[in-house]
Amino acid sequence: MRGGAAVSLPLFRSRPEVGATIRVFSLQNSIVDHTHHSSDPAVADLRGGFTSTRFVLVEPSHPGNVGAAARALKTMGFSRLVLVSPRVLHVQTDPEAIAMASGADDVLASAHVVPTLADALVGVHWSIALTARLREYGPPQWTPRAAAAVAHEQAVHGEIALVFGNERTGLSNEDVERCSALAHIPANPAYSSLNLAQAVQVLAYELRTEYLSEDDTAARALVAAQAGAAAQGEPAGPRAASDEIESMFTHLESALVALEFLDPANPKKLMSRLRRLFARSGLEREEVNIVRGIAKHILLKTKRTDGSAS
Repeated sequence: MRGGAAVSLPLFRSRPEVGATIRVFSLQNSIVDHTHHSSDPAVADLRGGFTSTRFVLVEPSHPGNVGAAARALKTMGFSRLVLVSPRVLHVQTDPEAIAMASGADDVLASAHVVPTLADALVGVHWSIALTARLREYGPPQWTPRAAAAVAHEQAVHGEIALVFGNERTGLSNEDVERCSALAHIPANPAYSSLNLAQAVQVLAYELRTEYLSEDDTAARALVAAQAGAAAQGEPAGPRAASDEIESMFTHLESALVALEFLDPANPKKLMSRLRRLFARSGLEREEVNIVRGIAKHILLKTKRTDGSAS
């Protein structure tokens, strides 16, 4: 299938497919510290959302789709493109990708390549995964417009990311649960096939409209209602980054196993439900440290109990 052809965006795949071995750019420094500037006069003087928003493509298969995604970003004033284990090596210089970029060669050339989604989300405190359909479990789920309103609020606090799956297999469950929320494009149910770059365009447009909005009263009300972002008596602290939250979940899961509250052989949906619970709260760094402190003491207590019983 060529890069410009329409492809479906499935929800998840049961197992991540093995991607090609790639040469990785300097991960933390290149993604977190890289400065981006927009050629769009409307946003050239704005920092905030346009410079703190990453668009992440997980295992993109077709060079043409990568180039078209770069074009979609540039038309909306964005420039930060991250590619997770693309199927084609050096896709930034692939002729088909360059042709489909159609003048957005700078966005394509500056795209960062990383091996995993965890690497792509280093330094990100809030992320949203695009899915092809709604599901029962997982993070909060919004339309692109509602997601853009929440993204506007979250971008004030630091780095955010929009995550898109492979053209054929979508995102794995693990990748989806690593994100803070879900976005679903309510396309025609009789023909919901969307090209990857088209999906990127829809989300980029909604974000641009939101970021440039002068009157964001309604957006603030939506954020307060859906994300519970209103502070209660004290100023909000720094938001926790994705890697800090993942470490918290690993620590918490170990503690729950030690308590025999979680059976690793039959986990059911416990961790998925806990992820959804914490995703709604918009975790601050200090809150993550508190949860990890609780987990640490649980593990210490259970270890002492096991030792005294032996």
